[in-house]
Amino acid sequence: MDRTFSVAPMLDWTDKHCRYFHRLLSQHALLYTEMVTTGAIIYGDAHRHLAFNSEENPVALQLGGSDPQDLARCAQMAVDYGYQELNLNVGCPSDRVQNGRFGACLMAKPSLVAECVAAMQRVVSIPVTIKCRIGIDEQDSYEELVTFVRTITDAGCATFIVHARKAWLSGLSPKQNREVPPLRYDVVYQLKQDFPYLTIILNGGLTTLAECDVVLQQVDGVMLGREIYHNPYLLSTVDQHCYGDSHAIVSRTAIVEAFLPYVQKQLAAGVRLNSMTRPILGLFHGQFGARAWRRYLSDHACKTDAGLEVVVEALKLTQG
Repeated sequence: MDRTFSVAPMLDWTDKHCRYFHRLLSQHALLYTEMVTTGAIIYGDAHRHLAFNSEENPVALQLGGSDPQDLARCAQMAVDYGYQELNLNVGCPSDRVQNGRFGACLMAKPSLVAECVAAMQRVVSIPVTIKCRIGIDEQDSYEELVTFVRTITDAGCATFIVHARKAWLSGLSPKQNREVPPLRYDVVYQLKQDFPYLTIILNGGLTTLAECDVVLQQVDGVMLGREIYHNPYLLSTVDQHCYGDSHAIVSRTAIVEAFLPYVQKQLAAGVRLNSMTRPILGLFHGQFGARAWRRYLSDHACKTDAGLEVVVEALKLTQG
């Protein structure tokens, strides 16, 4: 699987409606689910958490958990649903995630993470990957990061997505943890040099494909999150820029028109319109009518009887 460009797993954002929309913009970018906990899958509505549209592939499932047996059980279920990669979250710093003994706090327990990876790999043949930070709290030396990566690699993991900031597990909110600790791309670059046989993906702070080009001279792939949230149309240029695909870049209007049949189908299944308009709010970022588009969708898509006409009317406001 080509991991040159991927869209980060974002909680309450990269759901199946968002991923369907993103796939209209790029045929090649690797898409990730939101983080789904093992408890939600095992004890909740597994189908609601795991089901996705086949058009979204390639899609990776990001799991949150720290019990090897639970992760293995969820891994098997994920394969049955058609996911092409399993990713273990070892980077989220939120208090709720820490209380569940997973996320970034697991960087302090590389042996446990290795057990989790090994348990999943024993039961599936698809890749099992790790998304982590460069360190946590005072455990932020390069030597500690190397120990972590080597331990997990020995368990069979060959791909690491590294958010190039360390995480503070107390005193900072998740939002602050995305902004306050300084970005250290040099640490991720050094990791690739020291582990040339691993696939190293850099995440954190990237906003343009020109910046991605610079990073891709040092590592194997890039992952963008918030920039795609704010400016999803950036994805429309990824196939040509990163994969050499010769197909024409589709206009924003054409993307909306291609999304409408999906919206109609989901409305008929009882899905609320605003669940599907959230990911498209930024589509006209920087263009004429962008503010009117966002405002109209925000004001009208949340209404109980909101239908396809809301998106059609909003689109008219962008035509000039």
